[in-house]
Amino acid sequence: MKYEHIVFDVDGTLINTARNILTALKDALMATDGLSYESSDLSFCLACTSAVTLERLKVKDPDATLAVWIENEKKYTDMFYIFDGIEELLERLRGSGCHLGIITSRTHRELDLIFDALPLKQYFPTIICSDDVPSPKPAPDPLLKYMEMTGADKSSVLYIGDTQHDMICAASAGTDSALAVWGSHEKSVPADYHPKTPEELGRLLF
Repeated sequence: MKYEHIVFDVDGTLINTARNILTALKDALMATDGLSYESSDLSFCLACTSAVTLERLKVKDPDATLAVWIENEKKYTDMFYIFDGIEELLERLRGSGCHLGIITSRTHRELDLIFDALPLKQYFPTIICSDDVPSPKPAPDPLLKYMEMTGADKSSVLYIGDTQHDMICAASAGTDSALAVWGSHEKSVPADYHPKTPEELGRLLF
């Protein structure tokens, strides 16, 4: 296998969380600020940290809105699920001796919400969240930190994500990239690979 380190984004890559995130945010904005949005108006948040999202929306009290947003995501856990084929892919990669990692725009608190509901954390010995680095994606900082922590050479790392921010992060850090077309809303973003399904990604890797 070409890559010793396979690193994944979470939302839109491992897990389909779009409906959960957007519904939870819509309800939080109405509850805390009386703001009414359509999901399509908030879709930009799927590629941003929560802090950047709330700054862009100019909410009155970001901490209060974030707390409600997170509680809403917990309330709507029935709205997210692991993409078909992901668990099988992770089992195969782990069995082959690959080192698996996560780089996400979620904070650790926000990621725990996902992992408390779905059985994926066991696969990932190295996890980098937005609150672990000075500058989150699209800056290269998360991937650079991953390589620093694991001792990985950039030529041995493949980063898989669903947004332009993910692909920019990989390019800036000097690693190869794969756009998770199965979960992406930006299917024409430049990347080294464009697998349409987790199964297709497995065929590319093996």
